[in-house]
Amino acid sequence: MSYQTILYETANGVAKITLNRPETLNAFNDLMIEETTNAFKQAGRDAAVRCVVLTGSGRGFCSGQDLADTQERGDSFSIGDHLRHGYHQLIKQMVRLEKPVIGMINGVAAGAGCGVALACDIRIVSDKASFVLAFSRVGLLPDSGTNWFLPRLIGYGRAYELAITADRLPADKALAWGMVNQVVPHDQLGEVTTAWAERFANGATKAYGLAKRAMYKSMGMSLDEALEYEAQLQEIAGKTHDFKEGVQAFLEKRVPEYKGY
Repeated sequence: MSYQTILYETANGVAKITLNRPETLNAFNDLMIEETTNAFKQAGRDAAVRCVVLTGSGRGFCSGQDLADTQERGDSFSIGDHLRHGYHQLIKQMVRLEKPVIGMINGVAAGAGCGVALACDIRIVSDKASFVLAFSRVGLLPDSGTNWFLPRLIGYGRAYELAITADRLPADKALAWGMVNQVVPHDQLGEVTTAWAERFANGATKAYGLAKRAMYKSMGMSLDEALEYEAQLQEIAGKTHDFKEGVQAFLEKRVPEYKGY
């Protein structure tokens, strides 16, 4: 499948999706939202893809919504419908994908771009990157999943502070607050992210997907419900090739060869 606003490539079990509108710091227009969503669907359907990396081209990860694009539509433009039919579909696709999604945050992640970064499972961040909830600067509240993800990661007080101040959060502070997994020198970002991605692609990816499903589902459950759901998913995991291979490799004191099923 060919794309106009993103790049899509696969190698060594890893699909890399690159937001590719560098002249706008990779701001989302309708086509880029649609194409990014479709790229995640493509990665989900491809059994050879066992991990996905999302990044941006040029200096930024994503500057959020292309406001010039929406401004041209005038008063008839519905922000609510735009979210429902665009960003919501992308966020849901990322969360429902039962493969690890790594955000390789190479520069600023602002507005909806921050929401998309938060929807990644792991965030590896350049020391030159930053996060900005720019919504309040134009009289809006955060969207694109930010109100769900961010308080769970860093707590309500800090999340609300970022929402109403629209202050830039630098990479080192994002790490200290628990918002990202690792901060690396900018020139090492690709190398470090590739190492993470290939490690996951060579791992027990069926179990990784079930763990992702369990954690998201458990957020809306009681403890008893979560324990039961966990047991159900563990039953599935216990019947996979990878479980048998992992146990056998442990007993034989060798490196397991996981297949992802």
